[in-house]
Amino acid sequence: MTLTVDIQRQLGHFCLKAAFDAPEGVTVLFGRSGSGKTSIIRSIAGLLNPDRGRIHLGDRVLFDSDARTNVPVHKRRLGYVFQDSRLFPHLSVRDNLCYASRVSGRGSRRPEEVAGLLGIEHLLARRTHGLSGGEAQRIAIGRALLAEPDMLLMDEPLASLDGPRKAEILPYLETLRGETGVSILYVTHNMAEVARLATHIVLIEDGTVVQSGPPERVLTDPDMVRVVGIRDAGAVLSARVVAQPDDGVSELAVSGGRLFLPAVDAPVGSELRVRILAQDVILSRTRPEGLSALNILPVRVLAVRRGEGPGVIVQMQAGDDLLLARITRRSADAMGVAEGATCFAVMKSVAVSQTDIAVGLQTGI
Repeated sequence: MTLTVDIQRQLGHFCLKAAFDAPEGVTVLFGRSGSGKTSIIRSIAGLLNPDRGRIHLGDRVLFDSDARTNVPVHKRRLGYVFQDSRLFPHLSVRDNLCYASRVSGRGSRRPEEVAGLLGIEHLLARRTHGLSGGEAQRIAIGRALLAEPDMLLMDEPLASLDGPRKAEILPYLETLRGETGVSILYVTHNMAEVARLATHIVLIEDGTVVQSGPPERVLTDPDMVRVVGIRDAGAVLSARVVAQPDDGVSELAVSGGRLFLPAVDAPVGSELRVRILAQDVILSRTRPEGLSALNILPVRVLAVRRGEGPGVIVQMQAGDDLLLARITRRSADAMGVAEGATCFAVMKSVAVSQTDIAVGLQTGI
């Protein structure tokens, strides 16, 4: 179900003016803190009224200032997951899960079904005190799902969790779309979450949409590095596991060749997506030999963007995929790296961490 947003709202000295489409799948609103992401998602939920504009979900009009339409929050058929779980401490986990479906009057799924999907079936009879942050947030997600919303809104649901808890919950988020069929609008300023979850991305800067589209295109646009952040700039590649040798290095097929990564926990034939940071890619004009780095892909330079400092962002094509490399201006000049040049992109296997690999969720969906 496609969401269409075109709204304006003056918030003090801050002007929110956002227009975008969120197609079926997982659309991620990405931007730095204070860019307007939460104001957008609250407007969609009906918790904040735009000054003017319109919001459509499928064939339903949720808000239209010209037609004076403003559907109440409880009738919008949206599930909302906040940064904190907001569970009811006097209720059991089962009763927390069932609360939203009882209020909305919708929902044919059994709590056991959703609990199994989120790995919390062993908690159903417990009260909520003593739960870990990851467990509590999975319960909050299950509560929203049991109301059978037309779309799930998730406002930085991992922001309050530490690293291990984030790693615990991310695989469950990756399965939600495939298992439930519910489209998700996901707000974050964490690029690792974007790379693992997004099938569509909307970049927000100062209350305005500056770019939107498939992550493999948007994230490798050299002009968007200023929005993404120089340290988070990189590419997302679709890959398939083709071999699992005994030496602990998995072999993956990508459109431009082969990638070798530290033991990926997925059987041969599994479809993956892999995030490769621009700062982890080095370039060579000739195929290098005698390197410890296992990943060497032939590429063609598509664009070179020079910043105000000593760095250069290079956009390259490897097969059907796009890559970014961050190198120095001095190296680019010495090597003659320019649009149309051919060279080799070199990446250390260990530079790609397990948190940058997602199983079963491809780009471009």
